[in-house]
Amino acid sequence: MNAEENQLWQKVKSFQLDDPTSSYSFTDRLCRENGWNYQFALRAILEYKRFMFLVCVSTSTLTPSDEVDQVWHLHLLYTHAYWEDFCQKTLGKLVHHGPTKGGQAEREKFADLYQNTKNFYFEKFKASPPEDLWPSSEQRFKNVRFQRVNLHRNWVIPRLFKKG
Repeated sequence: MNAEENQLWQKVKSFQLDDPTSSYSFTDRLCRENGWNYQFALRAILEYKRFMFLVCVSTSTLTPSDEVDQVWHLHLLYTHAYWEDFCQKTLGKLVHHGPTKGGQAEREKFADLYQNTKNFYFEKFKASPPEDLWPSSEQRFKNVRFQRVNLHRNWVIPRLFKKG
């Protein structure tokens, strides 16, 4: 990381997603909506910050892990904090979210982008991304059938077998 990149990384790393005046914080909501414990959510937020830093310093398109993407999706809902405070004032650029258009070609494209992202992560941070937050490409794109469920009205029972 050069001096300019290091300065940007320090700004990104110190950016606070939680509003200290809120009794229901960004991290609390991230935990509830994803079924994560607080420590996992904090780690996911740090990885999100790393990903957004990488997006800013890369000349290539990058793609996040699902966990990082969940942080990004939630951050996008906080429109003022995302677009003004984070993108404009912290990153110095607007970072748009570009989801897949579907199909085999897109699956292959995003799998390649994901692996390139992990390689670039290693190059910039001199460490491999944590596997529980950045799983293999096979895992990342295998379990993609998600649905929002109201847990007050529904029970969710995990499968005890692998669907093959």
